Order: sequence, then structure tokens, then C-alpha cells
Amino acid sequence: MGPLLLLILLGLAPAAPAAQPLIGSDVCRKCHPDVWLKFYKNPHYKTIALANQPPERTGCESCHGPGRAHVEGSGNKAAIRAFSVLEPARILDACLDCHAGDLGKAHIRRSQHTEAGVVCTNCHSIHKPATDKFLLARTQREVCYGCHAPVRTEFSMPFKHRVNEGFMQCTDCHNPHGSAAPSWRMAVRPRMVEQALAGEEACLKCHSDKRGPFVFEHTAVRIEGCETCHRPHGGPNPRLLRRPVVFTLCLECHTGAGNFGRRGTGERMQSPAHNMADPRYHTCTLCHVRIHGSNADPLFLR
Repeated sequence: MGPLLLLILLGLAPAAPAAQPLIGSDVCRKCHPDVWLKFYKNPHYKTIALANQPPERTGCESCHGPGRAHVEGSGNKAAIRAFSVLEPARILDACLDCHAGDLGKAHIRRSQHTEAGVVCTNCHSIHKPATDKFLLARTQREVCYGCHAPVRTEFSMPFKHRVNEGFMQCTDCHNPHGSAAPSWRMAVRPRMVEQALAGEEACLKCHSDKRGPFVFEHTAVRIEGCETCHRPHGGPNPRLLRRPVVFTLCLECHTGAGNFGRRGTGERMQSPAHNMADPRYHTCTLCHVRIHGSNADPLFLR
């Protein structure tokens, strides 16, 4: 009775709807001539130019789906995959149908952008891009500033990374599609910071002289990371420091208390010879010049 019942149930099950026939991209340009006129410059045009993909992954229908019902419905958006009305999750699924193989997008589904409902079309414009590279809707920094207004302010500070000047851009440090778990700052996840080689901080891609390893490591650098002392975007203090006077920054850790530190003995206070009221001792790095790490001196002296 088991196999017979299964056959009966299969016979009663509704048949899967037949796939719509494809009509090709030539039909689309009759109603969308402005899009078609510039589409040959678009990276997605290679699906047409190479002619090595199946029909469902070629041209307009590779993204928008079968278009026959859309054409017969006189441009009915409900009959096609119209990204202007799609839910964010469906937009992401449509783009990842081709782009899921990119290593840089391996973490996109658990990134802060995706969790906040920010998907591909919030930053990219496929048919009317402002930049040929990456098909961004605006210049990269303006795309990012659209949501991250406080960062725009930081990049206008007296001391900052030169993003506004065009010397560098946000993606030199960040991966907007999500990043792997960090290996610094006690594994507290930064905001989609792109890792350098061997899981290092993105800062070391440019500041390679701070990489190490050193015989004598500065604990704050090796464990907590650069942001312990520096503001990554910009600030009012030289060298992007978090405090205006160097010794006040050092005293945040060098309190003489606790059993933490490189040797588990706590971070020692400065010796009695250091009169902290004397301006000569306000800039610790005048003597402790190898503050990021040293191969010669445990106190990071010259």
C-alpha cells in the first residue's frame, strides 16, 4: 500500500508552473533605448559580447528574469524582476546569483550593511553609474557619507587620512560587503575593516614599518590594536592621537595597577625622575621613540 499511496499523492500534487520563455535583449531596447545605448560600456554587457553563457544568464534577462510576460503586459513591473520595487533580500539574492563566487563577498550575508537592510542597489547603479569602476551611484566617498555623516566630519578635521583629497578611499581599509572575524582588539569586530596579510590590521597595509614582530612588543599595539591610541579617520590632534598631550594618553594604561601587561606584573608607573608637571616629560615619545615595538630596548628607547 505504501508505494501505491505515494503514486496517488504524486498524481494529485499540482504541477510546477512552466518557466516563461526567454525573448532576448533585443526586444528590451525598443522601450528602453536610453539604457541600451550605454549598455555596451557596462561590465554586464560581456554576457552578450562573449556569447558563451546560456540564454538565462545572458543580457537583460540574466538579472531581470524572463521578459515575455512583462512585454505582453505593456511593461507591467509585477511580471518581471524590477529592482526598484524588490525587497532587499531578493535584490541581494539576484546579485549573488552571479557574484557569490567573489571572495570579497564571502561574508556579505552577515555584514552590518545586510543586517541593516542595505543591499547592492543602495550603493550601486547598474544603468546610470557615476563611476565606471564598481558602477557606484555616486563617487565612493559620497556614497559612504550618505549614511556615515559623522565620518564626513572626522575627515574634515585638521589631522586626517586624505580621503576628501582623493589620495585614498574608504575601501582601502573597509570592505563594504563584510569582513572576516578580526584578530585584534580582543576579537571585538570593527566596522567591516578589511584585513591585511595574515589577519593583520588594515593599517599595516600602508604602515608596514609598524608590523613587527619585535623582540620587545608594546602590548597595546599587539593586542588592542592601533585604535587604542589613534583615531583612524581624523581628529584635532597630531598623528591622529586620541588625546592632545602624549603623556595623558600613556597614563591611561601606565597606572601601576593590576596584574596585566606583557609580564603579568601590571604596567609600571614612570620613575620618580619623571616630573609630570615639567613640560619636558609631557611628550613620552621623545625618549621612547620605538613606541610601536623595539628589537633593542625593552623600554622602547632610541
